[in-house]
Amino acid sequence: MSANTTDPISLSSFPNAILHIDGDAFFTSVEQAVNPELRGKPVVTGRERGIVACASYEAKALGVRRPMRLSDAVKMCPQLICLPSDYETYSLYSRRMFHIIKRFTPTVEEYSIDEMFAEISGLRRIYRTGYSDISQQIKQAVEKELGISVSVGLSTSKTLAKLASQHEKPNGFTVVPANELHRFLNHIPLEKVCGFGPNTVALLRKHGLKTVFDYVMRPEAWAKQVLGKIGIELWNELRGNWVYPVNPAEKTDYASISKCKTFTPPSADSDFIKAQLLRNLESAFIKLRRYRFRASSVTIYFRDQEFRTTGIEAEFDRSTASTLEAAKLVEPLFEKLFRKDKLYRQTGVALFKLEPEGETQFSLFDDIPRINSYKAIDQAIDEISELYGKHTLQLGSGLRLIERGQHQSERKELPERKQGLLLGETFRQRIRFPMWQIKI
Repeated sequence: MSANTTDPISLSSFPNAILHIDGDAFFTSVEQAVNPELRGKPVVTGRERGIVACASYEAKALGVRRPMRLSDAVKMCPQLICLPSDYETYSLYSRRMFHIIKRFTPTVEEYSIDEMFAEISGLRRIYRTGYSDISQQIKQAVEKELGISVSVGLSTSKTLAKLASQHEKPNGFTVVPANELHRFLNHIPLEKVCGFGPNTVALLRKHGLKTVFDYVMRPEAWAKQVLGKIGIELWNELRGNWVYPVNPAEKTDYASISKCKTFTPPSADSDFIKAQLLRNLESAFIKLRRYRFRASSVTIYFRDQEFRTTGIEAEFDRSTASTLEAAKLVEPLFEKLFRKDKLYRQTGVALFKLEPEGETQFSLFDDIPRINSYKAIDQAIDEISELYGKHTLQLGSGLRLIERGQHQSERKELPERKQGLLLGETFRQRIRFPMWQIKI
C-alpha cells in the first residue's frame, strides 16, 4: 500500500519492527575472538591470496583497505598482522550468531555470512519492554557469547534497518522510528541505499536529488517513471512501508550460481589457468545439482594482475547439470579468452538461466546414452563427495593444481584450525560434533 505523497512520514513509531544485525569487520573480528592476543592490533585476512580480504578497524585507521595488494598494505603498515582466511570458522560463527538471534525471534533471515535481518514485531508483550530494549538485548547477547562486535539498526523496513545499522559503525546502535524518518533521511546520501547503484545515483542527481529524503519526497508516480518497479519498492521501503518481508526460509532459489578463485602468485601458464577454471566449473555444478537446477548459459571470466576483468558468455544446446557436458563448451571458450602475454590472478565461472530439474527434452541428434552416462557419473561424484568431501573425485585437470600446491590440502598458508586435524578428518570433511565449542 502506498503512502500519501503529501505526508511521507507515518505518525506510528513502529508499525513493523525490523532489525538489521551486521558484523563489524567480521572475518578479522572472528580471528580476534579466537585469538584474544590479536585484539587492538591491525589485522587483515587474505594472506593465501596475496590481497586484503578483510581489514580490522585498527588496520583501517592506518589506511589499509580491501582489496589492496598485501605487499602494498604491509608497506603502508609494517606492523600489520596478515592471516590466511579461515572460512570454515567464519561460517561457524555466522551459524552461531544466527541461532543466538533466533532465541529471541523465530523470524530471522540470513542475508550474508555476517548480516541478518530479524522481525521483532509484537514481541513487546512477551519481553515486557520496548523494541529498542529488545534490540539491545540481542546485540549484547551476540557480543557476549561470540566475543565480536556488531552494529544494529532498528526501523520499520529492511531497507531502513540496513541504513540504520550502517549509520554509526563499528559497534553502532541506531533506532529510526517512523516519526523520525524525515530527520534521519535528510542526512543520508543516495549512494548509501542498498539498491541504488552508481548509475542510479548519477541519474537521480541529474534530477536534482542529493539525499534519500529528497527521493521519498517525490511522488510515487515519479519514482515509477524514473526507476520502474524497483523505484516504487524502494520508495515505499524508505518511507517506512514494509515491501520486502523478512524471509526465514533457507534460500533455495537462485538467479545464477558463480564460483571464482584467486591465486598467488599470478600466472601465465595456460594449463594451470585452465585447471583453475575447470575447478570453478566443477564447484559451480556441484552446487547446481545440490539445489536441483539445470543451467542453460555459462560465463567464464579472468582477472589479470592489473585487476582488469575480461569474460565471455555462451549457451548450451539445452539445459544441463553435467560437469563433463559443460566442460566441452568451456574449453573452447577458454582458448578464445586466454592471452599468453597476461598474468592472471583469478578465474571464475557463472551459470545463468537456471531452471528446476525435471524431464529432459532431447533433440533428434542428442547422444542419449552418453548423456545418461554423464548423469550417472555426476551422481557417483555427488555421493562420494557427501561421504568424503568435495572434489574427492575430480577432473584430471585438478592434478595440475596439486602439482602447483593450489589444492586446499597442499596450501602452505593454512589457518590455525587446519593445522591440527583430528584423526579421520580431512581439509574437505570434518568430524561432525553436535557442538563446535564446549566450555568447562
